Amino acid sequence: MENFFERVTPFWPAGRRDLHWHILPTPAEAEALAAPYQEITAPGLRRVPVEWMHCTLLHAIGLSRSTVDIAALLDDVRSAAQHVEPVVLTFDRPAVSAVGVEISGWPGAPFTTLVDIVTAAMDRTGAVYKPGPSRYPHISLGYTSTGAEALNAVTLKTALASIDQPLSGNVLANRLHLVEQWHDGGRIVWTPIAEVPLGGAS
Repeated sequence: MENFFERVTPFWPAGRRDLHWHILPTPAEAEALAAPYQEITAPGLRRVPVEWMHCTLLHAIGLSRSTVDIAALLDDVRSAAQHVEPVVLTFDRPAVSAVGVEISGWPGAPFTTLVDIVTAAMDRTGAVYKPGPSRYPHISLGYTSTGAEALNAVTLKTALASIDQPLSGNVLANRLHLVEQWHDGGRIVWTPIAEVPLGGAS
């Protein structure tokens, strides 16, 4: 397998704070999602702590809060978000990629609507950036890091297949989270900037 952080470093260097839009699980939702996978560990695989679990909508590659009019951006997103109802995303499809372990979710159509809203708003800022939109709902449980070349994807898939319990968990997507996010070559963290509620959310 490959080192996730080495793969992203050419366009997202360690320490650089980029703007991201996320759907974030509550602490209880994150705990429930992560619980079945506690034994899925291996050298070279860095588990994502529950407090840093996230479902990315958009990575605004190369943009920080200092390069965008945040107030105007939030007003723009709020204007569109008020017309979109909250949706429950269900995650239960564990998969091993070349750079980690993730759980995929559905439904896809309302998720894509949210991706399009924040992407269009970022484009309207006029700032120069590279959009990194998510094409489907997913939450990473672990990223490959130092030692990834020794990881065996088949072994990880076998461990996932041996989990003898229900895996399905829900995340209520009722608000959009704008954060300034960075990595240190082994983990991903962020500083919250703002939350934008969807229509009908308090």
